[in-house]
Amino acid sequence: MYVLGLSAFYHDSAASLISDGIIVAAAQEERFSRIKHDPRFPIHAIQYCLREAGIDISQVDHVVFYEKPIPKFERLLMSYLTVAPRGLLSWLRAMPSWLSCKLHIPRVIQKKLGYKGDILFTEHHEAHAASSFYPSPYDSAAILTMDGVGEWATASYGIGQDNEIIIKKELHFPDSLGLLYSAFTFFTGFKVNSGEYKLMGLAPYGEPKYKDLILEHLVDLKEDGSLRLNLSYFDFLSGLKMTNGRFAKLFGGPPRIPESDITQREMDIAASIQAVTEEAVLRMARHVRRETGMKKLCIAGGVALNCVANGRLIREGIFDDIWVQPAAGDAGAALGAALSVWHSYLGKKRIVSRGKDSQRGSYLGPSYSNVEIERFLMNADCTYHQMKRRDRNIEVAQMLSDGKIVGYFSGRMEFGPRALGARSILGDPRRKEMQTIMNLKIKNRESFRPFAPSVLEERAGDYFDISCRSPYMLFVANLNEDRRIFDVPPKNTPMMERLKAARSDIPAVTHIDYSARLQTVDVDDNPDYHEIISEFEKLTGCAVIVNTSFNIRGEPIVCYPEDAYRCFMSTEMDILVLEDYILYKGEQNTLDDNEKFKNTFKLD
Repeated sequence: MYVLGLSAFYHDSAASLISDGIIVAAAQEERFSRIKHDPRFPIHAIQYCLREAGIDISQVDHVVFYEKPIPKFERLLMSYLTVAPRGLLSWLRAMPSWLSCKLHIPRVIQKKLGYKGDILFTEHHEAHAASSFYPSPYDSAAILTMDGVGEWATASYGIGQDNEIIIKKELHFPDSLGLLYSAFTFFTGFKVNSGEYKLMGLAPYGEPKYKDLILEHLVDLKEDGSLRLNLSYFDFLSGLKMTNGRFAKLFGGPPRIPESDITQREMDIAASIQAVTEEAVLRMARHVRRETGMKKLCIAGGVALNCVANGRLIREGIFDDIWVQPAAGDAGAALGAALSVWHSYLGKKRIVSRGKDSQRGSYLGPSYSNVEIERFLMNADCTYHQMKRRDRNIEVAQMLSDGKIVGYFSGRMEFGPRALGARSILGDPRRKEMQTIMNLKIKNRESFRPFAPSVLEERAGDYFDISCRSPYMLFVANLNEDRRIFDVPPKNTPMMERLKAARSDIPAVTHIDYSARLQTVDVDDNPDYHEIISEFEKLTGCAVIVNTSFNIRGEPIVCYPEDAYRCFMSTEMDILVLEDYILYKGEQNTLDDNEKFKNTFKLD
């Protein structure tokens, strides 16, 4: 029995397919369309999922959408009426898509897919809860979901037991931890629903000097983690922007203009809202532990991608163990919706593998065979070298140890926002200039943003203060003190000077507060990636490499081989790995000179 789960029409549209409760495939639409955070109907992602299973839409038993449109429309209507006549322009802009599409989801799905059956719906936070509990390695656990807003809910908690989920309580719009964080994302000049990672990465450069101001004027944070926003400082009810003039006056001036210089004010604001967010998450978690009595916790929703807060949760020891859905945002809700139908609606039992989740490393996207790769390389007139897999892994490790930057494309694409060693750019973490080179010459992004380390799981404790697995890069841990260099510039030193300081013996993956968003690499989840790091350790004595997503700023992570080749050729990467084929930059024609590449087609 096949169940197809969908999320669409807000941001990060996605599709997932399960067969008899087993996850077959899952992917975001952006990877195929090449439009970052693509909100449109995920037709390409659906086609991929069906292809992966070897079926067509007529063989799908149930199609489920990740939220209920009517309650969501009621919330939008009530919000506009509350602030009317303000927001009229936003209302007029929103109505065509609602009247033509969003209020008619069954008709849209049936028309676009040719599907003849009924369309099912879950609630938004029900889908998040299902995405976190059902794939988890726990028979029973507490569940906490936190995001901007679904229909009405902005956070919820409950209990998962076997195949049943019971939601105990919800926090409702407009009071939202996710919207609060997004308001500060907007105010500091980053894009909402996209730039929250940047705000989190900026926080260690500042001091939380505005924390008390935020708690006094903007949000009333209760002991149980529930909160009430002071709406006189926000403008999102009218749909025009996140904050207003009163908010700006509170922080001494207007919002930062996007792409302008980042000042100490933005750094301190970032540190302050991060501190408030962590405090809210900790209070929620303590309350959930008290109310449920559960020793294990599952988390999902956009706020669950705040890996700094997740790291705090681990260190505080509120729960014995925590599992975070790798695609914690709306993309993962497509998977949650499908699993909810299977386990809750159809009443099917869960099969739990204790100690291992059922998401299989989140390698749930498409892969390409050597035959397909070679066909592309020949059609694109590339110069390439085929190697046996072990020889390829040794060569990659050697190139990394020589300071080369490697674009790595191997196996099934990751589901979720993190690159986990399938669509990654790799580098040597020992070189202090590597962070600047990769930010400015490869990723074309802000220089302050840190890179993540991939570390052999069995060696993680030698480098980081962490007591759990982190296969999905969702926990921040502190670097062990014996690896730190304490002779670094003080906090009032300009940002660029602080960036140049070494900080540790793996400076390229050490943030300025000695933290790192790490991925622990298990030999069972990704044996080839594990072998590359192992070979790198043999050469260098270092069991860590730099891992960042295979894309440049403003683009999704690469999906097709030609996406990878184009990114490789348009940046200063040195080497490209496409399965068992290695390409060296110096042997390639430029993109402008390569007429054959311009005419290549995507591999379907």
